[in-house]
Amino acid sequence: MKHQLVITWITIITLSSCVQKSKSKTEVQNTKPVSYTTKVVVPELNIPSGMAFLPDASLLITEKTGELLLFKNKKTINIEAIPKVHWAGQGGLLDVAIHPNYKKNGWLYLIYISKTEKEKGSHTELMRAKIKNDSLVEKQVLYKTSTNKKIVQHFGSRITFDNDGNLYFSIGDPANKNSNAQDITRDGGKIYRINDDGTIPTDNPFVIVPNAKTAIYSYGHRNSQGLTLHPKTGALWSNEHGVNGGDEINIIESGKNYGWPIITYALTYKNTKISQITEKEGMEQPLYYWNPSIAPSGMTFVTSDKYPNWKNNILTGSLKRQHLERLVLKDNKVINREILFNDIGRVRNVIEGPDGYLYIAVEGLGILKIIEQTEKGL
Repeated sequence: MKHQLVITWITIITLSSCVQKSKSKTEVQNTKPVSYTTKVVVPELNIPSGMAFLPDASLLITEKTGELLLFKNKKTINIEAIPKVHWAGQGGLLDVAIHPNYKKNGWLYLIYISKTEKEKGSHTELMRAKIKNDSLVEKQVLYKTSTNKKIVQHFGSRITFDNDGNLYFSIGDPANKNSNAQDITRDGGKIYRINDDGTIPTDNPFVIVPNAKTAIYSYGHRNSQGLTLHPKTGALWSNEHGVNGGDEINIIESGKNYGWPIITYALTYKNTKISQITEKEGMEQPLYYWNPSIAPSGMTFVTSDKYPNWKNNILTGSLKRQHLERLVLKDNKVINREILFNDIGRVRNVIEGPDGYLYIAVEGLGILKIIEQTEKGL
């Protein structure tokens, strides 16, 4: 079966073809590779997108089609009274996160696409709520985009918290033409930062800029589907989709412009240039970019001792290439990449659980746990 494939080592790609401003050769690790496989722990899911472990080790899962599931004691429970979700194209119920102090306050956060019958387009909404008797209660919409999108793609929509309790979420740019990404008075193509109750931090970069969306933290993004914190520095890292190539990883800083669509390494699907330039003063270069595109999805840093050869590496899902990808870092540069579980399916997310194991969400399969070959009987 697909979910029992072991990892495959691939030819190393030199940084000069993938990473801007790096001419050094890619280093190959000397550690002996360990064979890993996967074990389905939550079966028969359609398009699992978001995952969040609760303090009791139960797992919240969003189905893009509009269901919030709780996997507990080997049973899957449908959480009732979730917000009405508009499932169309790339839109739907996209991510879930829990408050850092969930044990005390019980808040969980959902990001999803909404649309009323009277509206021609849709909005991105961020909500917080609590679970009581397997139902959502105390529901509060904390952010709703003002952009009424008729296009059903590039929603982005990941959520994470930093070490100070600030909440970050991504919203993609609705189109390649007539882009919103460079306009801080409009939603889309941005990463946002708010307080846990939806109020705006006073040190957000555009709070005193007239007409700006004050929740914006960074801009010039295309479609970010991965947000995670560096385990040592606490810095916010993001991945985002390019078009035909030009997928990126960026370290996100307050007020910075990440260039889309003014600078990009992507081409159109007809192999013509989107932009004539790849660098411009005042715009950030990606830490890493892919050519050809892999369509990166959820990502995480590996901190667990259960994967000694992978520690401090980045894992990111690939929708287009249908694998999990491991990126080895040195001094904030990618020096090696490896394809894991090739052709397993469209990997939408990857997280590290409280038990130290890694879990991946794969379309049409469910939630899979990464284990060593010797642990197959777990």
